[in-house]
Amino acid sequence: MTPESVIAAVLAWSWAFGWNWAWVAIAFPALYVANGIIRMRRQMKQRERALKLRRDMLARVQARRKSRVIAIVHREEPTPGVPYSTRGFIRQDDAEQVLAAIRATNPSQPLDIILHTPGVIIMHALQIARAIKAHKGKKTVFVPHLAMSGGTLIALAADEIVMSDHAVLGPIDPQVGGAPAASWVKVARDKPIATVDDETLLLADVSQKVLDQMRKQACELMQGNYSHDGSCTISDLLASGKWSHDYPITVPEAKELGLTVSTEMPADIIELTALFAATNIRPPSVFFTAGRV
Repeated sequence: MTPESVIAAVLAWSWAFGWNWAWVAIAFPALYVANGIIRMRRQMKQRERALKLRRDMLARVQARRKSRVIAIVHREEPTPGVPYSTRGFIRQDDAEQVLAAIRATNPSQPLDIILHTPGVIIMHALQIARAIKAHKGKKTVFVPHLAMSGGTLIALAADEIVMSDHAVLGPIDPQVGGAPAASWVKVARDKPIATVDDETLLLADVSQKVLDQMRKQACELMQGNYSHDGSCTISDLLASGKWSHDYPITVPEAKELGLTVSTEMPADIIELTALFAATNIRPPSVFFTAGRV
């Protein structure tokens, strides 16, 4: 049923009962509730079909690559009862599910991580990245479209990053108080101390701490794959605040930075990502098949 069909049903009911408005007062709410129930059931069935398609496709990709495949996918999702969509991001439950998947994987089994995320929460992204880094098997991150911020941090932990031709990564510079940490530090450094208010000085102090922490953590993630001399050139640049936080780092730029990037994106990875299109009821963000592989 649609809103139009509800109105038509109420009008038909009113006509049938001689336009008795008492009947209208009863019929309209009843039909409206019935319409909502029908819509909800239809959405649930659509979601169940979508989840089955994702699971089946994930299992096929995993079997072909003989690896553990974990998809971390965030999209804008309609929220029931809210007139606008909310954008997904890396959350604590994502970290918990990814860590569970890695624990359920044989240490020598390759890991394939499919990333489609704006990132956001660095702490949870760092948990995921460290777990990937510690895994002994080969680690490959696939970026069909974008892996920004915390997504890029996760990608740095992999042995190889596979990107579609027009996929993008992003800077990993931390944000403090809604602004780049590097900008708070710059303001406090460039202005005479007497002209800087206490709140800005506090934010600058915190910003310097999180910048130092991010540089150190990102450098640790890249050791062994990108450098044997302790150099942190790539991670320092990504965390420096040189770019705006939403700056898209393309494949040529990623290679120029020194990242190990390939564009040999398997077609079934793209097909799998397409199955994670937004639905009316928000699905989980992390998927993997049950049991050890």
